[in-house]
Amino acid sequence: MHDILDLDRYPLDRSDSDGYAALVARCRGDLDADGLFNLEGLVREGVLDGIVAEVAPLLRDHAFTHSRWHNIYFLPEVEGLARDHPALTEFETVNHTVCADQIPDSMVCRIYEWPPLAAFLADVMEKPVLHTMADPLARANVMAYHAGEALNWHFDRSEFTTTLLLQAPDAGGDFQYRQGLRSDSDPNYGGVADLLEGRDQAVTTLPLAPGTLNVFKGKNTAHRVTPVEGDRDRIIAVFSYYEDAGVMFSEAERIGFYGRAG
Repeated sequence: MHDILDLDRYPLDRSDSDGYAALVARCRGDLDADGLFNLEGLVREGVLDGIVAEVAPLLRDHAFTHSRWHNIYFLPEVEGLARDHPALTEFETVNHTVCADQIPDSMVCRIYEWPPLAAFLADVMEKPVLHTMADPLARANVMAYHAGEALNWHFDRSEFTTTLLLQAPDAGGDFQYRQGLRSDSDPNYGGVADLLEGRDQAVTTLPLAPGTLNVFKGKNTAHRVTPVEGDRDRIIAVFSYYEDAGVMFSEAERIGFYGRAG
């Protein structure tokens, strides 16, 4: 893995070292303060082009185009809210997805399945263990966004999301988030409406450089990726880890996300 990842800067494979302990402490602090942390330049310079070259033909010829209109909750309705409440404003999300079963021997899957990465994430989030997902489609995805396409405002279903930016677009494609917008006890529908109607001044834009691993707690933090501009796609890998072993999507979820059950 030394040929792919900068393990001199990020000693993920040396969990008993002072450098590893310092990295875990730094990432825990970033999570507490910002709800996310980044390992910028985790993928070695010069390797990214090879990773993109592996997945580009599949993205071009065999990706599933996932296009849907949705509200921030990904729900048809929310109890207590009228259907025309501004917190239920709908936006379009469009991306093109390649699933793990299409890239089993790729560098993307090598990184995802490398045990020290899951162990490091578990240490940062103070969990006993994290497992790779069992689902053959959902465990690791590569997604491309063409010009004009975006991942629109939403809350995540999972506690955290792990992504690796493989290619940045010419312009746009910025990661934006609004920390502390709601809590488990306070849905703050008025604040959600302010965000969606452009009145919230606390939105953070986070530039991400290719090769950056980003871990983000998005369950109660609204976030989006702004529309891509230019001829160069935004390409990102999404890694799914869980505390429970053997996690699978339902057949309906696979069809909804990937257009096929297997």
